[in-house]
Amino acid sequence: MGRTGDAGQTAKRVLLPNAAHRVAYPSHMTEITSRAPLSERALAQRVRVVPPSGIRRFFDIAATMQNVISLGVGEPDFDTPRNVVEAGVESLREGRTHYTSNFGTLELRRALSAHLERLYGVRYAPENEILITVGASEAVDLALRATCDPGDEVILHEPSYVAYEPAIIFAGGTVVHVATRFEDDFALDPAAVEAAITARTKALFLGYPANPTGAVLDDDVQDELARIAERHDLLVYSDEIYDRLAYGSYRHRAFSSLPGMRDRTILMGGFSKAYAMTGWRVGWMCAPREILEGIVKVHQYGIMSAPTIAQDAALVALVEGEPAVAAMVAEYDRRRRLLVDGLNRLGLPTFEPRGAFYAFPNISSTDMTSDEFTEALIHEEAVAVVPGNAFGPSGEGHVRMCYATSYEKIEEALDRIGRFVERHRY
Repeated sequence: MGRTGDAGQTAKRVLLPNAAHRVAYPSHMTEITSRAPLSERALAQRVRVVPPSGIRRFFDIAATMQNVISLGVGEPDFDTPRNVVEAGVESLREGRTHYTSNFGTLELRRALSAHLERLYGVRYAPENEILITVGASEAVDLALRATCDPGDEVILHEPSYVAYEPAIIFAGGTVVHVATRFEDDFALDPAAVEAAITARTKALFLGYPANPTGAVLDDDVQDELARIAERHDLLVYSDEIYDRLAYGSYRHRAFSSLPGMRDRTILMGGFSKAYAMTGWRVGWMCAPREILEGIVKVHQYGIMSAPTIAQDAALVALVEGEPAVAAMVAEYDRRRRLLVDGLNRLGLPTFEPRGAFYAFPNISSTDMTSDEFTEALIHEEAVAVVPGNAFGPSGEGHVRMCYATSYEKIEEALDRIGRFVERHRY
């Protein structure tokens, strides 16, 4: 694993589901001369090429308005379970306000090891194969910075979470997009993935269940992706932050639990989504010892360790939190059905998401772009959603709606969206 290309050239390639349609384009900006003002030269080029998040602009608008219903931010509306909160409070009272090991508390790592083995049949040694991070976001950043050399190509499905592409670019890598389509329920096509592989491909990046679509990897697709990774000697980054949010007949499998994948997978997750702990900022990653040793170097020099009280709270979440997880997932499922069925009735075709807590309706019946739809909806009906193109080119013509808000607010949002669509139907 690990094919190094020319340094200094950060680019991305986009592959449509039909591998014959390939578009390559540079993502670097025009060179700034040494005589330009310092304010123009200060930022590194890899930072200049990345635009601000496509999500936040509409929430800045929403913050200035009254009576807005937000279907935008991907955050549970539930509070952290009381017993988990009390564990954090007790941690403070006991004076646990100092650094932990760079790896995190051994108690939490042991509990996480048992948790993953129980759920997915894959075991990691708590001593040297598990790292506790500052949210799953740090895990993604660490994994890429520790393993990606300048010019290494990383294959990434899209639409996908807005932070994945910038994280690859910040690490010096080259993003190779493989598009998914509404017509296929945003399923990832293994043949398109394999067609994207070149001599410079280092890794495959998977984020499933997927943000923003709610798509999942069926077993046969996962199995074939595993065979492709083995056949081409690829590293696999697997962000499974939504692993517990699964609906219907879908049963999640950790990618590293597949035959031959434990030795080539960096498995990532966290406590934010399943346990409603976004503000605690605690996540985790698992990898073979030889890989994790290098990742810990980046972590220890940049972060030192995740917050101690957050780790103590996360331990209680793992050990005692299953009833709360089950209750939250059941309520998300109820809201999922309301939103998806409601959008389809309004003439906004929406495939059934089987994971996470997002719907990704097609808005082509309004003849608006994703940005136009989003901006008009918030101004006319005070409903905040996210434009689909924020998640990649294949997201154009869609918007993301998060059902991690109350059933009653979703009902009201659907009424408002219905009025909006009726006025703007093409």
